[in-house]
Amino acid sequence: MQRNRRGKVSGKVSCRNIKHDCREPPCDSPILLPGHCCKSCPQERTGSSEKKPDSTFDGFEYFPLEKEDDLQKSLNDRSYINSDDISMDDSRTDFVALLTSTPGRLSASTGVAKARLTLVRSNLLFAIQCERFSHPIRISFQDRDGIVLFEHPVHKTSLLQSNLICGMWRNVHKPYIKLLKSDQLHVALMTHPQSDADIRGRVVKHRALFAETFSSVLTSTNLDRTALGGIAMLTLSDVENNLHFIIIFKGLLKSEKGDRRIPVRVQLLHRNQPLREIKANISPHDSNFAEVITDLSNKEMFLLSHGQLEISLATEGRNPTCISGIITAKKTCDTIQSVLSSGNSLTPTKTGAVGSAKFTLHDNGTLEFQVQVAGTASEVTGLTIETKPRRRNRRNILHDITSDFKNNFAIGVSNNLNARDIHMLLQNELFINVATKEYEEGELRGQISSLLYSGLQARYNELPIPLAGQFVIPPVKTGSAGHTWVSLDDHCHLHYEIVVAGLSKAEDITINAHLHGFAEIGEMDESNGEHKQLLKGFYGSEAQGILKDISTDLLRHLNRGTAFIQVSTKLNPKGEIRGQVLIHNQCESKGFITPKEPEYEDDIFQEIKPDMEELKQDQDSCFFEGQWRAHGSQWAPNYDQKCSVCSCQKRTVICDPIICLPLNCTDLVPVEDKCCPVCQEKNEEKDEKKIRTEQVEGCYFDGDKKWHPAGTTWHPFVPPFGYVKCAVCSCKGATGEVHCEKVQCPVLPCSQPVRKNASNCCKECPVTEVTPFDHTDMMQADGPRPCKFGRHMYMNNNKWHPEVPPFGEMKCITCWCDEGSTKCQREKCPVLTCENIVKQQHKCCPECEDSLTESSYYDEDGEKLKDQQKGKSGWDSQPLSD
Repeated sequence: MQRNRRGKVSGKVSCRNIKHDCREPPCDSPILLPGHCCKSCPQERTGSSEKKPDSTFDGFEYFPLEKEDDLQKSLNDRSYINSDDISMDDSRTDFVALLTSTPGRLSASTGVAKARLTLVRSNLLFAIQCERFSHPIRISFQDRDGIVLFEHPVHKTSLLQSNLICGMWRNVHKPYIKLLKSDQLHVALMTHPQSDADIRGRVVKHRALFAETFSSVLTSTNLDRTALGGIAMLTLSDVENNLHFIIIFKGLLKSEKGDRRIPVRVQLLHRNQPLREIKANISPHDSNFAEVITDLSNKEMFLLSHGQLEISLATEGRNPTCISGIITAKKTCDTIQSVLSSGNSLTPTKTGAVGSAKFTLHDNGTLEFQVQVAGTASEVTGLTIETKPRRRNRRNILHDITSDFKNNFAIGVSNNLNARDIHMLLQNELFINVATKEYEEGELRGQISSLLYSGLQARYNELPIPLAGQFVIPPVKTGSAGHTWVSLDDHCHLHYEIVVAGLSKAEDITINAHLHGFAEIGEMDESNGEHKQLLKGFYGSEAQGILKDISTDLLRHLNRGTAFIQVSTKLNPKGEIRGQVLIHNQCESKGFITPKEPEYEDDIFQEIKPDMEELKQDQDSCFFEGQWRAHGSQWAPNYDQKCSVCSCQKRTVICDPIICLPLNCTDLVPVEDKCCPVCQEKNEEKDEKKIRTEQVEGCYFDGDKKWHPAGTTWHPFVPPFGYVKCAVCSCKGATGEVHCEKVQCPVLPCSQPVRKNASNCCKECPVTEVTPFDHTDMMQADGPRPCKFGRHMYMNNNKWHPEVPPFGEMKCITCWCDEGSTKCQREKCPVLTCENIVKQQHKCCPECEDSLTESSYYDEDGEKLKDQQKGKSGWDSQPLSD
């Protein structure tokens, strides 16, 4: 709508979707050309080969914000990032998936879910909103054939709300990214450990995600219908109160022969009473429907902002099918926040002050805010939420929250947001402004924006720590500011996330951060022995990462509150902004918590740390959570040290939740640091030990919670290390004791031993490769066939010693190729009758210490053998395997 200077309407623009008014093409097989709205016959093609944008969502408007001609350039809009800038960011791509049950399943679910995914560099962030689907235990990413590529367990920290699951697939391999971008990746939810996908959907890239500010998950009004559902993505026009929407659906239309149109009806409802209605005819092959509802009334805008509008899509006819859902502000796992700096105020200054704000938008339209201000030049006189100013010195204030500001904090709830305010909030078009006595128009200002999900739980439980130039020693008059979230996990690893604002481009290029701990409380200069550790990972104005190697002193200062986060720039290399960090912890030396019940020597079960360069060069190794992992290794992931186990299988990381066995009792008691509960009435482990000991000789090992027969040996499974290949445990049947010791690596005769697999405990001498032979020659010849053993091929009558990880080459076993069949046998050791028996290294059989030749040897049956020289032994005539 265009108005003149006197306020009279001089023109009005109306939009209508003409897709459903297309004429029927005269040919039998019409096609839809790229960029066209209606189908046409093949001979009607134009010669243009120019690629046009997808028209699936032409109903959405992408108007840039109005730029008034008289907007004075003296006003600072350097920090403003509109949605156009975000859309051009090549490092971020948004995807969506509609999850429903698979048709034809016996126990199909009526649940429906919307998965919103964001690919940032090589990390895939996801937020899944579920309806009629409770207690999912894991999320599975699969290819189109159902092969699992990655799984993520659902635990309490994944649920920000009762029906919203948050998570991240880190370091997605390039082949999987190609599947994602080619619409061949699927996401599924499971409710049982061994079940197939309860609901599943294909992940696709969609234009509507860019403009979406409201959303809805549509479920069937018939509770017995399965494999039926939809999602609606909605947005408002930037100028008028027009509601644009697109509905993606499954199972609503029955496939029919031909292209007969099916009448459908879309309604906006309030308490089951229709307010608006749109009728159209769609093809049975369509999977989405887009339209525009024009000129929403003030009442309808109010209901939209308060989550009281319902949208429905229904077919018309004898057997109508309907899906519907409540419209709310779009649900994501992102954090709505703002950093207020003097450099971003309408008239840029450099005061060294800081403001930090965090917001939570609820389904009923209420906005919860938490704002803190520090270091201002004078008393705060105003705290307001505003839009971008349209004219010089004319701020557009939406909400004044000054009355909630006390003692440098403003904590409260705003109930006055309308649908337009929510739309602008989620489009990063709102600002928060702090006015002071000295700066009446504003000393601090920041854009309210969404910070992408990172998995850091401190975001949702704590206020960020403000970073200001006034906190640097000595204070720095700077126009920049920032805030940070910092936390310690159960392993005393420091997780941090930093956001800065107000930096100029020259300063932003050389940005870095340090974590400081001081030798004495209150001494804040370089001469008093600061403990400095660089925090890496700055991308533009954001930094996040994990710091693992933390000194004992630094942990102590974190506990006392005498540690600081500091951000430095090229202009201020000794610190531009800083903030005090307090994290209460009980971490012991080297940043680890000592196990409460050590039942074995720690150094026995410490898995050997493979060389990082070897791991990087190994084609089967995996990179997960910032660390390289060897093929075949197992570990507990950082995101869930208690109830998950991950393994590396040929460049693919598979994480599974620990499955708790059902217990034969009614009262279950949780155990600290354990994933599974135990019975309250008895200690099952002690009872099992007692029963087992009475029945048969053997040992019960607490590490893997298993019973081992007497005389057996095994590699122990010790959480959280997994299977430890550098230790071997044995069971002494007479006493029931488990004895574990390190694997003794043999002294190798070669000068340059190698570790063939990064997970192997001992190095080995390189094996001379057998010269490969031409298979075609063997096909043409009538001679004996070769043998394949492991990764090697051997010719007939070739002999070799097999290799068994982690022990390497088994010199006491010899294999040979016999007409295409591999046979192996172990060297048989004779029974010695001497008193002093010794076992020499590198020899398979023990020998008598006396080297006299008259020593007699006996076989296992007591038969005397011929006198032999020391060191020789017989061979068993029966092969071990064939």
